[in-house]
Amino acid sequence: REGYNNPQVSGENLIGLSRARRPHNAIFVNFDDEEIPTKPLDAAVQTWKKVCTNPVDKKVEEELRKLFEVRPVGSRNAVKANMSVHPDKLKLPLPYLAYYMLTGPWRSLWVRFGYDPRKHPEAKIYQVLDFRIRCGMKYGYAPNDMPVKAKRSTYNYSLPITVKKPVSHTVSVHDLKQGLGTSGASGAKKPASSRYKLKESIYIFREGALPPYRQMFYQLCDLNVESLQKIIHRNDGTESECTERDGWCLPKTSDDLRDTMSLMIKQIIRSTRPALFSSTTSSEDGKEQLAYESGEDEDDEEEEEEEDFKPSDGSENEMETEILDYV
Repeated sequence: REGYNNPQVSGENLIGLSRARRPHNAIFVNFDDEEIPTKPLDAAVQTWKKVCTNPVDKKVEEELRKLFEVRPVGSRNAVKANMSVHPDKLKLPLPYLAYYMLTGPWRSLWVRFGYDPRKHPEAKIYQVLDFRIRCGMKYGYAPNDMPVKAKRSTYNYSLPITVKKPVSHTVSVHDLKQGLGTSGASGAKKPASSRYKLKESIYIFREGALPPYRQMFYQLCDLNVESLQKIIHRNDGTESECTERDGWCLPKTSDDLRDTMSLMIKQIIRSTRPALFSSTTSSEDGKEQLAYESGEDEDDEEEEEEEDFKPSDGSENEMETEILDYV
């Protein structure tokens, strides 16, 4: 009705099963920001020092420091594939040692404090590639025929304002203080040294192997195929400008990488399920290199953690999920 205003809703009026979000004090940086942070927020330091009370936590910090020394820019999945630490525990030392890039060729990645990839052409190899497996009848196979299934179904979508029950893995303050690298759910079969470690396929692309999910975020140095590396290094030594779209690479490098990777994946699917391509004509074979399909229906298909650990708030976008974890 005219003159009617919706009543304001505060947190006190909401009835739900989840608690208020705890801030983890991460620093977010955009590609066009002039300066990059050289040290963490004081709150991030205090939070980590408060939790870091035993040798296991100190070892986590030491291992994470070494990873950032070897690779100054990395994804959270790459970290989890190289060291065993509970995902909830990892939220604390990351903002203590690195900042998070929101936009540009290093978006969704953690960057070591004091390191600015926009000023170092060698940081080209750390740029991110958003790769989605192309599926549809024009590619020769329907989504239901894909060996790689979607991580989520449309039936599981939820609005950002939805109050949801926390995921199955529960973490207490006692668990965090004791160090989740050696403690955790009773009866776990995996040894403590690898209980939370993810497989290499979660961040590395290899020839002859299908990605674990339909949408993956790869760093260029983790595309372990010679033909792909040749595309990446075409302008080595002649990099003159770092742009928000292509970084230090030549224009349309990402498109060329996606086309090549899509052909490789199609060959894998063709070899494992030849019946899907029995009706494909030879003329269609000559047109395999198709334009990149962004596809709104694939927005929910993303690189995620192993099935034991699901995004905290049911977000359909992995980058959004990670940001919400730290604010």
